[in-house]
Amino acid sequence: MRRRVGGAVTALVVGLTGAGVAPAARAGEPAANPVIIWDRNAQTAIWDVGRQLPWEQGRSFAMVSGAVYDAVNAITGKRYQPLLTAPPATGRESIDAAVATAAYRVLASALPAQADRLREQYDQALAAIPDGPAETAGITVGDRTAAAMIAFRVNDGSTGDAEWVIGTGPGEWRPTPPAYAADGAWVADQKPFLIADPSRYRSDGPYPLVSAAYARDFNEIKSVGAVDSTTRTADQTEAAIWWHDRNVTEWQIKRQLAETQRLGVLQTARLFAMVDTTVADTGISCFDDKRAWSFWRPVTAIRAADTDGNPRTSGDPEWTPLLITPPFPDHPSGHACATAARMATYRTYFGRDRIAYSAYSEASGTTRYFRSFSQGVEEVNNARVWGGIHFRNADLQGQKLGESVSAYITGHHFRKLRS
Repeated sequence: MRRRVGGAVTALVVGLTGAGVAPAARAGEPAANPVIIWDRNAQTAIWDVGRQLPWEQGRSFAMVSGAVYDAVNAITGKRYQPLLTAPPATGRESIDAAVATAAYRVLASALPAQADRLREQYDQALAAIPDGPAETAGITVGDRTAAAMIAFRVNDGSTGDAEWVIGTGPGEWRPTPPAYAADGAWVADQKPFLIADPSRYRSDGPYPLVSAAYARDFNEIKSVGAVDSTTRTADQTEAAIWWHDRNVTEWQIKRQLAETQRLGVLQTARLFAMVDTTVADTGISCFDDKRAWSFWRPVTAIRAADTDGNPRTSGDPEWTPLLITPPFPDHPSGHACATAARMATYRTYFGRDRIAYSAYSEASGTTRYFRSFSQGVEEVNNARVWGGIHFRNADLQGQKLGESVSAYITGHHFRKLRS
């Protein structure tokens, strides 16, 4: 599933054949890609400082990427469908100033506790840009796209107080050890960025408790997902931890792809906006699906297996998973939903599946390497089982949901308008 080698990934494919791909070194573009710079800054604000949880992060990244994309798209000639707005621009505006302003304004609005730190970072960015009409005009464009995004997300459900339904019967979700927490129910009620109806992507649901398919998934995770499993390999343990890292490794992958595939500023902004809005909307649909099925987690199922009515399963009241179970229902897997959405979007954008990438996880202390986007999806599906927190069917159904949302967004939005 990966290559254990040190240093940079070898044999990276750098030629681009997919639609909408352009080389980075075009006349008039900044020497350093400001979209990548401000995506790193967004990660610092959203996670390193803000510590937003995985089910919160999608909205924040999508807001930043969407505002940045609209600014860059406007300045470079409105070549693609805007996300929200296309303010007037002549093409002489500073892209650096526009990107910095759009990202800063959105981050300061979404994370007001960091206002002073963000302002200092923004001022430093502007100080590196020559004073003059281009900088001033770029700031104006960034202000306008940020304002549109901030207004679009007012009262969008991101501060809701919805709660999960807690059950007591076989198959019904309930909080899990060690914290017995419940969180994230409000995500299902958020306003999407681009999809019309989150429930349109409803999964097929969990297997019936009495079915052979459910017993197969149950017995697999009972064996390989236990904290003291004797059937899980060291590499599988590493993968489970790597994919579970709250400092999401896929943020690195997004930026790495822009760099190794030599994307220009507009193409980077377009890719990041496509990926981040798709992930945000996938998260909303995924949590809507979780609410619809409200299925118990493996730790609950295994400890209470003697009540499930399936003669092929047996209970273990002391069973504990390798990873701490997240505080919401099992089906479908949120991580599988999001990863499948990302990878499907990359596959569509670049026009092929086989592009190499890698990322380092602080949680596992290791780098994992992949040869294709489909390989990443396959591994995350396995990793959630190896970690003991999702039945395999929840992963596979999450994959389908994420790919469906991606297909809709890439098919209906961000399309080319002119040469």
